[in-house]
Amino acid sequence: MERLTRALRRRGVELFATIDHAAGARAAGLELDDEVLLVLGDPAVGTPLMQADPRCGLDLPLRVLVWSDGAATWLAFQDPALLAERYAVGSGRPTLDRMRGLLEGLAEELGAPRR
Repeated sequence: MERLTRALRRRGVELFATIDHAAGARAAGLELDDEVLLVLGDPAVGTPLMQADPRCGLDLPLRVLVWSDGAATWLAFQDPALLAERYAVGSGRPTLDRMRGLLEGLAEELGAPRR
């Protein structure tokens, strides 16, 4: 998690929220391996997509799920290109490609397997 947050800072990406699912489970008296959801983005990048179609706000800011299964730490995210299929943001394809590049670059830098 520390390496990921440092990588975000280096790229100028804002970390809006960190949701610790495992801590929530423990508070409810349940067990869950380490699992954290990061909500991240850059308003200058995402806002034009939401201006084109406000429903993009359902999927933005971007989210990255990080979890451990004991043997490895995994990273998962949805491909931002799916926004072009869900919403009227066809002209935003270059932005969506940049978003995908950011997420793939983070996963590659961290050497985290993806699902």
